[in-house]
Amino acid sequence: MTHYVIEADGGSRGNPGPAGYGAVVMDASDGQVLAEVAEAIGVTTNNVAEYRGLIAGLTAALRLGGEGASVAVRMDSKLVVEQMAGRWKIKNEGLRPLALEAGALVRRLRVTEWTWIPRERNKHADRLANEAMDAAAKGLAWKAGGTSVPEGLGGVAPRGASAAGEAPPTAGPGGAALLGASAAGEALPTAPAVARQTDLLDVGDISEISAPAASVAAAQQRGKGTGWAPPTRVATSLLLLRHGETELSVERRFSGLGDAELTPNGLAQASAAASRLSREPYRPDVIVTSPLKRARQTAAAVAERTGLDVEVDDDLREADFGAWEGHTFTEVQRRWPAELAAWLADPETAPPGGESFATTAHRVQAAGERLVERYEGKTVLAVSHVTPIKMLLRLALMAPLESLYRMHLDLACLSLIEYYADGPAVVKSFNDTSHLR
Repeated sequence: MTHYVIEADGGSRGNPGPAGYGAVVMDASDGQVLAEVAEAIGVTTNNVAEYRGLIAGLTAALRLGGEGASVAVRMDSKLVVEQMAGRWKIKNEGLRPLALEAGALVRRLRVTEWTWIPRERNKHADRLANEAMDAAAKGLAWKAGGTSVPEGLGGVAPRGASAAGEAPPTAGPGGAALLGASAAGEALPTAPAVARQTDLLDVGDISEISAPAASVAAAQQRGKGTGWAPPTRVATSLLLLRHGETELSVERRFSGLGDAELTPNGLAQASAAASRLSREPYRPDVIVTSPLKRARQTAAAVAERTGLDVEVDDDLREADFGAWEGHTFTEVQRRWPAELAAWLADPETAPPGGESFATTAHRVQAAGERLVERYEGKTVLAVSHVTPIKMLLRLALMAPLESLYRMHLDLACLSLIEYYADGPAVVKSFNDTSHLR
């Protein structure tokens, strides 16, 4: 039996904004592309587009392999992968119908794995999604092979057809090009209809469903535009501020989930950072902090100078160092030499009773994605700790987990990442302490 691999992606230029999805189905044994699917889906959000890409990929795999086909799913959407794998709850009711639709397809297949992959390893599906969005921007429908046709003429381009008259790919709903479909007219499963109505967002909810008319009007007033237009150049700025000095940092002790307070010098450092952040071009629109006291005290100093409220995000907390909490490095080296050596060698290894860097990376990445999506186009100040800040910086740089061991962050330092809807994240500053001089 053929084993299939689905890679799917979705995107929104504006979030919410003009959106599209792409999916590719491959033969797992040799990587041969068997089907490509892409479609522009109007104005909606990244998460909706990503779910639509998954649904399209599952539908294409079902057409190819039939009931019970073995499938591995790979996506760069942590949210979709974790929710479909059952490891994360679906908190936004707007996504639940899409998850249920995908679940119904999954039950007709045999999904062997749900795997998150970095964006750079999902380039094929990402390209298809962008081709669909680019085509829609010109009033055209996506066509396999990277070309476009006027809407209504079908979205399929023959691929691999021979001069002898080999049948071209069979078109499926939503612009699918099934490269392995039967030319004999065999009936294929029909893709379920996906509702495209606009839904009202609950107050304070993250925009994970189709944009309501009010959101469209607001976007127009901000000058961003909501129709198909060139990608936005407006950045979402994430300012990363490490907390000020504590007694544990003075003594160079492991300081994880322990709730140490700032020293008088730490309070002065927080005040200096607040003074800098109260002026342009650094003044934030939003302040978010770790729940730990040393971070909350630092955030409070900035809030006092800027007049902003402070939000708490538990996922911005420091890594849990378990049994090593409060000990110096030398003490740990003497009492836990083997465990320390393993921890320094492998980010998947946790301190005794603690949390590995790999585990920390998952929650910090989720926090970063939430902030960038929720506050698109704004400047967000995240007050946190060494490990979470390093995680966000290395993710922006697409660096491996091991890069954490090659970074140094001073107390009360500032770093800056800018996220662009039409391009990669850019690290613009790192470990800036000029406000402390």
